[in-house]
Amino acid sequence: MGLFQSFDISASGMTAERFRTDIIAENVANVNTTRTEDGTPYTRKAVIFSEKTQSNFADVLQGAIRGYEGNGVKVSKVYEDTETDYIMEYDPSHPDADENGYVTYPNVNIVTEMTNLIDASRAYEANVTAFNTSKAIASAGLNIGNQ
Repeated sequence: MGLFQSFDISASGMTAERFRTDIIAENVANVNTTRTEDGTPYTRKAVIFSEKTQSNFADVLQGAIRGYEGNGVKVSKVYEDTETDYIMEYDPSHPDADENGYVTYPNVNIVTEMTNLIDASRAYEANVTAFNTSKAIASAGLNIGNQ
């Protein structure tokens, strides 16, 4: 493992978790959006992470020779959650109410979003800790060489 590979892995984790936090913030901001541009309620979004893969043949060959080494994480997909039901609420005075007086609210659950936010925040903090530890190890190695 190269000196800077651990930095790259931690940085990719921080970047991915920051993006996940942005998606969670978008979900929370649209918790009451009953009509989007296409006329439907906002649909909750979620993020899928995957491992970063090797980019060219030489990298793949070197990875096979050295054995498995981590490459970090990347956001592979942002998808709309179509499995969770929308929230139907009776409010006949609402401009988006249907003929029965029900308003369709987004499928965003604040408790779930806040739990996901805490999870993303803790994962970000773990990557910061790993980055700082790698930095301290590299610094200690350089100090040993100076003595």
